[in-house]
Amino acid sequence: MLDAIRWDTDLIRRYDQSGPRYTSYPTAVQFNQRVGSFDLLHALRDSRKAQRPLSIYVHVPFCANICYYCACNKVITKDRGRALPYLERLEREIELVACHLDPAQKVEQLHFGGGTPTFLSHDELRRLMAHLRSHFNLLDDDSGDYGIEIDPREADWSTMGLLRELGFNRVSLGVQDLDPSVQRAINRLQSLEETRAIVEAARTLQYRSVNIDLIYGLPRQTPERFARTVEEIIALQPDRLSVFNYAHLPERFMPQRRINAADLPSPADKLEMLQGSIEQLTRAGYRYIGMDHFALPDDELAMAQEDGSLQRNFQGYTTHGHCDLIGLGVSAISQVGDLYSQNSSNLADYQSSLDNDLLATSRGLLCNQDDRLRRAVIQQLICQFQLQFAEIERAFGIEFRSYFSDLWPQLQRMASDGLIELTPQGIDIRPAGRLLARSVCMLFDHYLTEQNNQRFSRVI
Repeated sequence: MLDAIRWDTDLIRRYDQSGPRYTSYPTAVQFNQRVGSFDLLHALRDSRKAQRPLSIYVHVPFCANICYYCACNKVITKDRGRALPYLERLEREIELVACHLDPAQKVEQLHFGGGTPTFLSHDELRRLMAHLRSHFNLLDDDSGDYGIEIDPREADWSTMGLLRELGFNRVSLGVQDLDPSVQRAINRLQSLEETRAIVEAARTLQYRSVNIDLIYGLPRQTPERFARTVEEIIALQPDRLSVFNYAHLPERFMPQRRINAADLPSPADKLEMLQGSIEQLTRAGYRYIGMDHFALPDDELAMAQEDGSLQRNFQGYTTHGHCDLIGLGVSAISQVGDLYSQNSSNLADYQSSLDNDLLATSRGLLCNQDDRLRRAVIQQLICQFQLQFAEIERAFGIEFRSYFSDLWPQLQRMASDGLIELTPQGIDIRPAGRLLARSVCMLFDHYLTEQNNQRFSRVI
């Protein structure tokens, strides 16, 4: 079993910086407009030839209410009639993508995100799932990981029953904070009872996994208030928890301009919230997976980390990183082989492309050999907290220390600071350094010197 993480305030202050979350390497910041729909079609045909299994992500951008902290690609509207035109374009995209794949390629993973996927009516959800099943090889034996993001204010028992009937077996619930004063400051009023009702429905209907999202660093939060939220959520016993650091970037995300910066907690209070939540979750038996994620020891992510099979992609931590990822919907990202491609983030442009029977690919990146090598290094560090040089050397035909000779002084400094253990055989991120794994990964990021780190959230 991996050692528990250890809190080290001095180390955190020394290495806390802005940096990528590494759901991909290279990150989406590096995507460019030289990649278009032709490149995606070529990659899809390669996927078909290789008969690789699939992971499908479907983006539903609509929300009935705005949450001031949110940085997602979304459309705020009370008009439920906007869903149908979008659904029609999604169906066309499904058809255009699926015709380049083989019906034998199994969909091991499916995820609906947003926005609020349950903005769609029950009939629209049935229609979308039927269209997916008619064009992709979705599993019918409940063995796939089929998840959906739920806003407890937008769902009830009948919704949960429908989703289970349609094949979903994992749910992720947005909560963020249970304190009413914090909820008012972020325009997200949501009672504990609403959240508990959805969790109880998921248990009764035998969903395989329940994830709950929390955010620390929101306006009007205090360490004491946030500790009460964490305590209430632990009592619900979710299988997984995400405890995210709120990044206040009002210059990039317009809704955040409605947050009064004077109401934000101090950096010291944010650190206290994180430390307190880690201690609470650890006492309750949760394992730190990495990158703000926690899971119970019998959860698949925890077991995958234990046996070395945990991976990370645009779906987050996953056991399906070997799959080709197909992103459907506005702003959705695909990762097919060595190609990253992203649909237009503009709803009108996305819909216009599909009206003309064209895929909505607007940008992307084709990885080169150096990208693949560094991606493998970063993947190991961020998923397993360790790296064996010999594995990288065998896979890529390099001598590790020679290839990364310019990084050696920085790695030695991290080792002397107690962040990592550096040996001739590899790198181990020590328990005190695991909260700072992104800082280690950033050393291997070839592109960071060419971009503004402030485009990313802070590590802590």
